[in-house]
Amino acid sequence: MSTETLEFQAEARQLLQLMVHSIYSNKDIFLRELISNASDALDKLRLAALTDDELTAEDLHIEVVADAEARTLTVRDNGIGMARDEVVTLIGTIAKSGTADLLRRMKENKDKDSAELIGQFGVGFYSTFMVADRVTLVTRKAGEETGTRWESAGEGTYTIEEAADVATGTSVTVHLRPKDEEDALYDYTDEWKIKEIVKRYSDFISFPILLVKAAPAPKAEPDAEGSDDEASDDEASAAPETLNSMKALWARPRSDVKDEEYAEFYRHISHDWTDPLEIIQMRAEGTFEYEALLFIPSRAPHDLFQRDGARGIQLYVKRVFIMDDSRELMPDYLRFVKGVVDAADLSLNISREILQQDRHIQMIRRRLAKKVLSTVKDLMTKDAEKYATFWREFGRAVKEGLLSEQDDQKAILDVSSFASTASADPTTLAGYVSRMKDGQDEIYFMTGESRAQVENSPHMEAFQAKGYEVLLLTDPVDEIWVEAVPEYEGKKLQSIARGNVDLSADEDKPSQEKTGEFAPLLTWLGETLDEVKEVRLTSRLTTSPACLVSDANDITPTLEKMYKAMGQDVPPVKRILELNPDHPLVTGLRDAYAGRAEDPALPETAELLYGTALLAEGGDLADPARFAKLLADRLARTV
Repeated sequence: MSTETLEFQAEARQLLQLMVHSIYSNKDIFLRELISNASDALDKLRLAALTDDELTAEDLHIEVVADAEARTLTVRDNGIGMARDEVVTLIGTIAKSGTADLLRRMKENKDKDSAELIGQFGVGFYSTFMVADRVTLVTRKAGEETGTRWESAGEGTYTIEEAADVATGTSVTVHLRPKDEEDALYDYTDEWKIKEIVKRYSDFISFPILLVKAAPAPKAEPDAEGSDDEASDDEASAAPETLNSMKALWARPRSDVKDEEYAEFYRHISHDWTDPLEIIQMRAEGTFEYEALLFIPSRAPHDLFQRDGARGIQLYVKRVFIMDDSRELMPDYLRFVKGVVDAADLSLNISREILQQDRHIQMIRRRLAKKVLSTVKDLMTKDAEKYATFWREFGRAVKEGLLSEQDDQKAILDVSSFASTASADPTTLAGYVSRMKDGQDEIYFMTGESRAQVENSPHMEAFQAKGYEVLLLTDPVDEIWVEAVPEYEGKKLQSIARGNVDLSADEDKPSQEKTGEFAPLLTWLGETLDEVKEVRLTSRLTTSPACLVSDANDITPTLEKMYKAMGQDVPPVKRILELNPDHPLVTGLRDAYAGRAEDPALPETAELLYGTALLAEGGDLADPARFAKLLADRLARTV
């Protein structure tokens, strides 16, 4: 039986060295890769047996054999196996086609996590050289008489020879390197370490993964006095142990799984001690297949609004765990959703650790988001209590999607709810539209720091008096998303504190005659108050003398505060001072200016008028001490 020594192609040798020393960030995944390859081989035999009567697919399984004394770890399967030519082509060559381009891209991405690299068949197998001095592969293809033995130290050459008396399937033996300081805490022949890796990466593979104890070395002298009981104990201890649960809940019909099983699985992947609020299961079939099992938590995680907070989607490919924290598969505004996505095939980088951005990833992302939002919409109509919990815990995060996901805007608005002057309970936009007055074309809202502050704002007076409903938006994100959403169901969103909003009938609006009466005062106030860009009369006030409004294209004071809190320099924005022409203070000021325009007390009155308007809306005075002194002096003169 001849042994042939062959060389890897030159580019493949460089590729192997780069991959082993630069690409993989976690050595444990070599065992994941071997088990994944074994599972693929079992799948292939099962499929082949459906069309070839000479093949059988019975008792399919994967065995892991650890031998601490020999320092070897063997993974073997009874799957499809490989012929000699397949071993040379698929393993000996690593990346048969496009190796030069792959190598070039690996070198270019060496310091960038190689995020743009696509794995080739056989590359995962070579992750074994991260932990091995030598790797031996023995295989026989189903239906053939002889097998093949392949061996390499990963240094440029490999040997290949025919092997007799080989079982159908493939066996890979990793001859482990001596332990170094980095690995001093464990060894890959330790049973607990093998169990940990299988549990983490391969727990849901549909074939049993058996831990088989290596046969003990024969004793120099048989123990003639050994009892039958001792022999049976040895046999029991040597019985294979199944390491994986094979319970992929996402692959089972919802009706076959108990809620307790879902809750247990949710706690396992989320580390949350509470039960999930809602369970979402979906399956996509056709040209690209995947399954998903998602959970909406019942409470927000503590790091929901932290930039580096954990994400909740785990990615599997054919039930093999690929990665936690899969940010590419769920929009950021749904980052609280936990669960699993199991794809039949995905473009991954060479270490299977970073998803390649392609249309399949984007397709899954869109469909998952659409499914989550449709589930929330169902909760609105079918389980109001659950929906209220969802919105209380996650509403602020969901509204972020109005800024980042243009395609999802309508669906997000449909599941959003807001505080309103119509009721103590939140309302949807659809509900608001259904209650709009005849002739009303705008959805009115006002932003602020709290409901009480907004409700007591002077801007609300005319709306309350005339029975117009106003949305009370008090989340910080509300200040921003209203700029990105121009309308809902054809109704424009209109801030009652921006632009020229008048609700009065024509006969109630300030007449030209009245406007003329106040014209000198308006001009003088505009010249006296440097803080304002314009002074005008309004009918939006009923009890307050004045209010401040932002121009239609200016940022709001709250948004200005937010920018400054983030360390951004924002140029000061002058606002518009609107006066109530029916208020005694305003009419008195008009008359006083007409009678004694040079009175030095009038500018102080103007300053107090502006300050009270600013305080009434919850604003901050530029010089509180001066305002307090002016007010105290004025009060003293009236006592």
